[in-house]
Amino acid sequence: MTQEDERYMYRALELSDQAARAGDVPVGAVLVSGDLVVEAHNEKEARGDATAHAEMLALQRASRQLGTWRLENATLYVTKEPCVMCAGAMVAARVKRLVYGANDPKGGADGGAFDILRSRDTNHRIEVEAGVLHTETSAQLQQFFRRKRGSHWPEGIEPAAP
Repeated sequence: MTQEDERYMYRALELSDQAARAGDVPVGAVLVSGDLVVEAHNEKEARGDATAHAEMLALQRASRQLGTWRLENATLYVTKEPCVMCAGAMVAARVKRLVYGANDPKGGADGGAFDILRSRDTNHRIEVEAGVLHTETSAQLQQFFRRKRGSHWPEGIEPAAP
């Protein structure tokens, strides 16, 4: 983990706060490719769109701004282990590196429930740095679901291992 990883992950945490205030699961994403920095947060509730995950929105915005779907120099910072949809999109976009915080053992696609990102069966593998700011990202999810459902941890969301 680098200082840059921490800096962008803290920004992703700020973005995920915005999602929580809007009633969405607090997931934030920052995509960095050269001088381009793209930010997004979950907008499923706001858009009424199941695909409006922070990662998907960041990938779409970066592709639009760069004029290409190939993001092979990009690093994506996200507060929670990506789901299968987002992991598949990262592989398809040829993202170079993923940095994330909290694990998602029941829905995550980096070894949580599935292992899309490092699978030998895909045409592209992504460098993954898991557990960056895991305490902060896990606590944020825990607080959100505690307020929303009155429970400690929602099924499938647990803190990342250090």
